[in-house]
Amino acid sequence: MKKTIQFFTIVLILTLSLDTFAQTEKYDPHADAMDDIQTAIQTASKEGKHVFVKVGGNWCGWCKRYAQFTHEDAEISKLMTDNYVKVLVNWSNDNKNPKTMEYLGFPQRFGYPVFVILNAQGSVLHIQNSAYLESGKGYDKQKIMSFLQGWTAKAVNPASYQK
Repeated sequence: MKKTIQFFTIVLILTLSLDTFAQTEKYDPHADAMDDIQTAIQTASKEGKHVFVKVGGNWCGWCKRYAQFTHEDAEISKLMTDNYVKVLVNWSNDNKNPKTMEYLGFPQRFGYPVFVILNAQGSVLHIQNSAYLESGKGYDKQKIMSFLQGWTAKAVNPASYQK
């Protein structure tokens, strides 16, 4: 009996600590998603970056896994910081952000999380189904790096390829 109680105590502690750590990103169902995106577009324009929109919710296990995976990897974090202005857009029963989803090209059709890349003018460049970045029960670093590198402002600029 004592071992059973100890076992369940350890499982409970681990579950709570993982959930707390994974919540390094919190979606706000009360946020004005369009305002957040417009602010990010202005910042991206000034800094020569693109906007990385992550659509999901606090209820989404894969959203938490992605947040934890990318937070823990210094190379991915640097690539994000150097090239993107990040915005979290909530999608939940509390707020499905219908106008924002329309603006973003209805990305919810791919499930959650879903990533939308906007240029510095606010145009949708790409919608990424996160399932293609997964490997087993987690994410694949090389797939994420390839995706992020392929949609930077420099990568989509034709001048980058002219001699």
